[in-house]
Amino acid sequence: MNILIAPDSFKGSLSSLEASARIESGIRRVFLESNIVCAPIGDGGEGTMDSLVQSLGGKYHEVQVRNPNGDLIFARFGELKNGSAIIEMAESSGLTLIDMDKLDIMNATSFGFGELIKSALDLGCREIFLCIGGSATNDGGVGMLQALGVSFKDNSGNEISFGGGSLGLVSIIDTEGLDRRLRESKLKVLCDVNNPLIGKNGASFIYGPQKGANEDQVLILDENLSHYADIVEKSIHKKIRQIPGVGAAGGVGFALLGFLDAELLSGVEFVMDMLEIDKLIEWADLVVTGEGKIDEQSVFGKVIAGIRSRSTKYNKPVIALGGSISDGVEPLYKSGISTLEPSVCKPMTIEEACVHAGKYLENASERVMRAINVGIQLKEKEC
Repeated sequence: MNILIAPDSFKGSLSSLEASARIESGIRRVFLESNIVCAPIGDGGEGTMDSLVQSLGGKYHEVQVRNPNGDLIFARFGELKNGSAIIEMAESSGLTLIDMDKLDIMNATSFGFGELIKSALDLGCREIFLCIGGSATNDGGVGMLQALGVSFKDNSGNEISFGGGSLGLVSIIDTEGLDRRLRESKLKVLCDVNNPLIGKNGASFIYGPQKGANEDQVLILDENLSHYADIVEKSIHKKIRQIPGVGAAGGVGFALLGFLDAELLSGVEFVMDMLEIDKLIEWADLVVTGEGKIDEQSVFGKVIAGIRSRSTKYNKPVIALGGSISDGVEPLYKSGISTLEPSVCKPMTIEEACVHAGKYLENASERVMRAINVGIQLKEKEC
């Protein structure tokens, strides 16, 4: 049997690479001789870089950059065989880099992300794929742009300080120092977030609380982003604040589109195309995917929906494994998912589920394969 394993990451516990390995181990407990191909999928968030670099045979570079608090850390970016760079914002500016009790959303900066872009330019990369999920910032991408040479000044002509808390002071934008190598570069943003920059569905209201913002700070951050957008749109002579996706990563999508002429792409669709997932699905007899939480929104979501959609074209059965499976998932069956299997089968804390996520996922994979094996045996007996 030919089996394709193509999961998303299990947020907070397993990368898509780790999930793939665990699912394969569970399968081989039952079908030892099966032909298995692992194609871990990213959606533009954490794990996307590893998925592409390791699947396509690239390499990593490590450089020193600033984290969201402005402290120096080491971060990686990937280089693919064709010379393109792939950069994850979470490497330099991610939530996982800072303890929540030390994260100051009002001063958190995306400066390190700009430093990673600059490092890729130094390497000679002129096609750069940017994965902007998992950020800890809400600064409208100003820190990133400052690292690339753009100056943001207040009414007195002083450079504003880091963070979304200072965006309300922006009065003058000077792009004269913007790295000129960007003019000859193509920046492509992998993102599956459709939020605008401001408003109730914007960066601050939807994602600010996850990054430590209280109710008052959310209001201030949204007002500051609105002021910043006024200045930027006046400078670039076009309205972009309501374009779906510009609210990603605390407004980094807005900055990339407005200043760097970047192209916004669906992260999961891009990754599946790069991995030539259609060819793998056509080859496979069975497709196994999964993510940390499967609920009624998964039918409209990212990796599971993408894999299901493409597998349906080739009439291939799809099994979806989830850390947890909520009520209301019946539409998934109607959409083309053959069966769902939770990896957590008994009451436990989230912490325990995350610590043992690999073992539980491996066991879930084995359980599904044993059920399939029963079906094979029944068919052989012509039952």
